[in-house]
Amino acid sequence: MFIPDNVSQYTNVYDVLKERGFIEQTTHDEEIREMLGKEKVKFYIGFDPTADCLHVGHFMQVIIMMWMQKFGHTPIVLIGGGTGMVGDPSGRTDMRQMMTPETIQHNCDQFKKLFDKFIDFDDEFKYDGSGANKEPEAGKAICVNNATWLLPQKYVDFIRDIGRHFSVNNMLRAECFKQRLEKGLSFLEFNYMLMQSYDFMVMARDLDCKMEFGGNDQWSNILGGVDLTRRELQKQVYGMTFSLLTTSEGKKMGKTQKGALWLDAAKTSPYEFYQYWRNVEDADVNKCLRMLTFLPMDEVNRLSALKDAEINKAKEILAYEVTKLVHGEAEAEKAQSAARALFAGGGSMADVPTTVMEKSRFEGEGMGVVSLIKELKLVPSNGEGFRTIEQGGLSIDDVKVTDAKMKITLDTFKDGAILIKKGKKTFHKVQLK
Repeated sequence: MFIPDNVSQYTNVYDVLKERGFIEQTTHDEEIREMLGKEKVKFYIGFDPTADCLHVGHFMQVIIMMWMQKFGHTPIVLIGGGTGMVGDPSGRTDMRQMMTPETIQHNCDQFKKLFDKFIDFDDEFKYDGSGANKEPEAGKAICVNNATWLLPQKYVDFIRDIGRHFSVNNMLRAECFKQRLEKGLSFLEFNYMLMQSYDFMVMARDLDCKMEFGGNDQWSNILGGVDLTRRELQKQVYGMTFSLLTTSEGKKMGKTQKGALWLDAAKTSPYEFYQYWRNVEDADVNKCLRMLTFLPMDEVNRLSALKDAEINKAKEILAYEVTKLVHGEAEAEKAQSAARALFAGGGSMADVPTTVMEKSRFEGEGMGVVSLIKELKLVPSNGEGFRTIEQGGLSIDDVKVTDAKMKITLDTFKDGAILIKKGKKTFHKVQLK
């Protein structure tokens, strides 16, 4: 297991989650704490397959499942093959792109592969939408797909049986819908809350699932499920939401120049992943160490109390620990070594992000420097490239670029390579072949 045994003084996972600052809202605070201390429960977190990979926003939920599994509870990973057909309006200012059933299925398969890296599953467990083939093995997680029970639904039956329990007035007051009303909320999306609530009810009925967890933006959907389960099954279930991973300024973490910070090395290299955490703001070090690593809280507090240049040691440990968790120890070592090579002159340059390019592209007049950095995705546009150079933010082999129309020719390369530096912290090597 990733989580060491002596990571907390507490024996109730509720207290551990509280200590690390995860818990934001609960439906029944005292009852939940008592239940998690006394019995081993099944709980679920849903993941809609909006892409073919998980990003760092999802990783918080994965970590919650790892904590729960460590303390003997059973995670139900719900992959939203059914809800993914509609798209969750929560936290959105626009409607999600519609995906084909084939794309959704592909994304579901990719998600499961990634979950396998972090969570121990009972792969013999099967659920067909009405019953399971067995009880999950103790201490193992299970994976279900809500396409199993949502896609066979008959629409008129569904709105008669389930829709009658939902007040439109209450739904319109929900945060997830409120922010969309000005720009327009489609009737398709309006169904999402019913579908997610139905998920909880089905799993409470067939799998004895007692809790739903989610990010803070899922609160209205979770309340819908708790209420529906009570009305339809006369059964009490519980909900808990967690803080979203945001900076001290309230912005969502995990956004980079190239888009999301993915958990797949093919989409975000271990070096780029490491660098993201190495460069977080001082004010965010405590939150990231608490929520994204399994270091004991004494160590988290000691590291995040460091001041001035010393805080960089804490950031190195944060970057190393998170990269090790996602990509393994060997990749974390390489990323740390590459970062040290660039910033401190020690370590290996071999793992610095590198693009191999044809020699012929730099023959004769060569290639414009702005075109090159745009192709390398160091800047999103030519205009941004020109601005970076005008502001003194670009250098090649430690020499500042002052002419935005500079051409990169074969003569620019020493031993067939150049090292481009953008700003203080972004490096990229170009190697000729």
